[in-house]
Amino acid sequence: MSCTSVAAGRLDTLVFDDSYVRELPGDPESTNTVRAVYGACHSLVVPTPVAAPRLLACSREAAALIGLDAGECATPRFAEVFAGNALLPGMRPHAACYGGHQFGQWAGQLGDGRAIVLGEVLNAGGARWTLQLKGAGRTPYSRSADGRAVLRSSIREFLCSEAMHHLGVPTTRALSLVVTGEGVLRDMLYDGNPQIEPGAVVCRLAPSFIRFGHFELFTARGDEYTLGKLADYTLRLHFPELGAPSPATYVAWFHEICRRTARLVVEWTRVGFVHGVMNTDNMSVHGLTLDYGPYGWLEDYDPLWTPNTTDAAGRRYCFGNQPGIAQWNLARLAAALRPLIPEAEALQEGIDRYARTYAEGWRAMMAAKLGLSAFEAEDAARVETLFDMLRETPTDMTLFFRGLAELAELPGGVADDALLAPLRVAWYAPPAPAARERLLVWLRALQMRYARDGRPPEERRAAMNRVNPLYVPRNYLVQQVIDRAEQGDTAGIAEMLDVLRHPYVAQPGREGWAAPRPEWARNRVGCSMLSCSS
Repeated sequence: MSCTSVAAGRLDTLVFDDSYVRELPGDPESTNTVRAVYGACHSLVVPTPVAAPRLLACSREAAALIGLDAGECATPRFAEVFAGNALLPGMRPHAACYGGHQFGQWAGQLGDGRAIVLGEVLNAGGARWTLQLKGAGRTPYSRSADGRAVLRSSIREFLCSEAMHHLGVPTTRALSLVVTGEGVLRDMLYDGNPQIEPGAVVCRLAPSFIRFGHFELFTARGDEYTLGKLADYTLRLHFPELGAPSPATYVAWFHEICRRTARLVVEWTRVGFVHGVMNTDNMSVHGLTLDYGPYGWLEDYDPLWTPNTTDAAGRRYCFGNQPGIAQWNLARLAAALRPLIPEAEALQEGIDRYARTYAEGWRAMMAAKLGLSAFEAEDAARVETLFDMLRETPTDMTLFFRGLAELAELPGGVADDALLAPLRVAWYAPPAPAARERLLVWLRALQMRYARDGRPPEERRAAMNRVNPLYVPRNYLVQQVIDRAEQGDTAGIAEMLDVLRHPYVAQPGREGWAAPRPEWARNRVGCSMLSCSS
């Protein structure tokens, strides 16, 4: 299939493929009714048109991935297509069938309940990008839901998807955000007081949206035929460097998923991101951050913090649990692949590789955050002491590590106040006298470690600022953007996206986008924890 015309940059020149529909078993029933679907990877379903689609935001970087000119995003037809009101030639819209473990329990069939894949775009370089609408209407997997999404959650997904990319964290991408002109009934707090909220649709991009839960469902049903078809398809299309499908290739593939997942969780840890819903149906075989539901960013450092109100009691998906949960999820995937990889030892080697890769990656990541050339044995205690102190004195994680870069340029022997000055902005409350002294001892020991490390101070500072962001999509800042948008002022979406394009570079005049959480936002809905209602 030729891709040369994609360079023209118009909607009509996008080159679509339908490999997922063409090569994998499909649902024989064509009606869009909620039901159990067996022996199929997908159900054909057309998005439900909306009343008055209007584009609120488009990512020019995501548009470039599919060879689409940014100017084309401003056309009325773009809004029609990416709201689900019109299809382009070559699109074969469908919803995927998969299962998963939710909060540690097998949930059976789940599937795309409010997501519809439009098709796969092949860009000029031969890369394959799957386009998926989130909030485009009911599918056979919608269960009791309406298949729609509200504006607040759609803004959060759009902004965070692109922010994660610019932060260097593996992620699905967001092409567009379109309001529908229709209301959606939601009970945001699950307190019996539902309200009508503005509806919206996000177009997401990824090589594919294949999840751990795809394989779990077919194994749970004893459907080894469909399991094998999906595994072989995934290998051929998305992991061709591993070789043709075979028992040995299945093993190499699982090990690669383990490696990518470890890298992903290390990157989440580096920037203080908490996914909030690490169910196996939200885990990508590509090692990408997938499904931005009630996610959040650590503000005052707390490894037990979860952004998800549904998770408040058990804190299964809190910040500190993410590495272990990822390993647990990989074990569920390993169990699903047993019909293809009967040797338990080979699967355990993959799990062990995850643990090893995460540990190695974590050490390298922490060395980089602290400005060290390499992580040495003594640094383990140094980091443990640091996190104990951050828990003891409420401290903004993002601003603390950013402030450490200023410490890297301070000479030894400076006065206590000068040593602490770069970190003051990170404190939500001043440290008690004993905590202050403990921090000073730690900082002076770190300066001595820098002296032994031998790295020039200006080089160390620059290196630290490349891995410790200044701007992240803080919960309260995104909520302010949402509040403005719901009142009709959508300019904040573009403003925030523009700031987040350069998260590691100080942007004069935009200091407010790096400000720590104000006290009024500590417990406000949307600024702290969120529900899954969207």
